[in-house]
Amino acid sequence: MLEKLKSVEEKFESINAKLCDSDVVSDMEQYRKLMQELKHLTPIVEKYREYKKAQSDFDEAKELIDNGGLDKDFKEMVVEEMETARSDLERINGELKILLLPRDPNDDRNVIVEIRGGAGGEEAALFANSLFRMYSMYAETKGWKSEILSENPTELGGYKEISFMIIGEGAYSRFKFESGVHRVQRVPETESQGRIHTSTVTVAVLPEAQEVDVEINPADLQIDTYRSSGAGGQHINKTESAIRITHIPTGTVVECQDERSQYKNKDKAMKILRSRILEAEREKQANEIAGERKSQVGTGDRSERIRTYNYPQGRVSDHRIGLTLYKIEAILNGDLDEIIDALITADTAEKLKADL
Repeated sequence: MLEKLKSVEEKFESINAKLCDSDVVSDMEQYRKLMQELKHLTPIVEKYREYKKAQSDFDEAKELIDNGGLDKDFKEMVVEEMETARSDLERINGELKILLLPRDPNDDRNVIVEIRGGAGGEEAALFANSLFRMYSMYAETKGWKSEILSENPTELGGYKEISFMIIGEGAYSRFKFESGVHRVQRVPETESQGRIHTSTVTVAVLPEAQEVDVEINPADLQIDTYRSSGAGGQHINKTESAIRITHIPTGTVVECQDERSQYKNKDKAMKILRSRILEAEREKQANEIAGERKSQVGTGDRSERIRTYNYPQGRVSDHRIGLTLYKIEAILNGDLDEIIDALITADTAEKLKADL
């Protein structure tokens, strides 16, 4: 580990030197990439330097004790310093192991979130809207922007499905554990007997794909236009601005009718299409890795039931890590950090275990 840390520090120093070069500074793309790399290396290097300081303190104290000749009071003080340094070394060593875990290359990306009502009809559609609101409010607390890409609303204010983008650095790192089936248990407003109904909503979280990530041959696309329609069949406009794109080789179909402009709808549909194709490729690669250990935190499988929102008991339970919180209202108003932090901690622990 120390050899790896030494090479990380050397790379850090090399990048710092390059950032002082006027040719690099004038090349915005190269400068941006180096700054991004520096940002990832900085916490590791700072922690490594903290480790080296603690090691030096430990060695100095040990040398004083080994040489002998210390009076009683001074020896006690040196022993105390040595024990403090030893304790610091153990703590920092654990923190360095976490910092050195391989990073998910998609963590800094924007995300596309797709929410679809599952079992439960209109009640599921209404809860799909609740989840969209929850994620939008959470994004707002992080200073991130939300942008609807495609929506299929219902007459009662729900969504059969909605796709939206969260734009902000690190969005994927916080949203990636949300993929799966979310279950809601509550008494619908239309239920006269007061019976609790269970409905489900499926969430898919995709890192935004850039054009360089996925090469799409225009000849592989079938593009259809049609007239946009709102909930209940009301026409939003009279032009055929809605877009349906079919990627023939994979059979992936994306529809977008949110904008009045056909060009804007096509642009948004292509964003979703690229991200879906990239995600399918990533899943295929992961499945091909022989004997891959699936994290207990969840594989991102859209059929996996990950969380239950129980309104009568005011609780939210995440089934992957056995976490139950009795603050459903706060969570649905975007207070997601406690759940997300717990999921990240559990995932890190799994990765550390796999490294041993």
